[in-house]
Amino acid sequence: MRVIAGKYRSRTLRSLKGMALRPTSDRLRETLFNILGPTVEDSLFVDLYAGTGAVGIEALSRGARTAIFVEQYAPATSLIRRNLESLGITGKAEILGMDVLRGLDRLEARKVHAQFVFLDPPYAATQEYERAIEFLGDSPIVAPRGHVIAEHLRKRVLPERIGELELTRVVEQGDAALSFYRLALAA
Repeated sequence: MRVIAGKYRSRTLRSLKGMALRPTSDRLRETLFNILGPTVEDSLFVDLYAGTGAVGIEALSRGARTAIFVEQYAPATSLIRRNLESLGITGKAEILGMDVLRGLDRLEARKVHAQFVFLDPPYAATQEYERAIEFLGDSPIVAPRGHVIAEHLRKRVLPERIGELELTRVVEQGDAALSFYRLALAA
């Protein structure tokens, strides 16, 4: 696994052995960031269910101001820290080692307003999608004109609308898909 583009292009990222994590593929990350384009520059990017941290690190590589990683699996939080340290970017990143809903509560209490929130729960954890997107749809964490992007199995269809978030685009690639949401009032 590697950083696709930007300041840390071609740098290698570590992963955990075995099936403990399912990192977003290099190809799907490239597709995601090609869609987001230069809007990532100077943004606050939140990576939920962060795993290896590859998506948030890609955002930082492409000019995001800050990335916040939320991951409850302790070996993965250590891995994210090591990946950030190996690239020398610890000052622009924050890791919250906790359940995603607790992490979102904390970010909301701190009045965080993110331009991008990416979530990639374990594919089998179907309720995690709705719980996280529902929270975000009713929360000021998503900045006006902000995006929520969910990675999921291609055959899984996410709701058209959750709270104040509306599905605006679905991109399929192999067995995976990316569903893009925006605030309904920010259109």
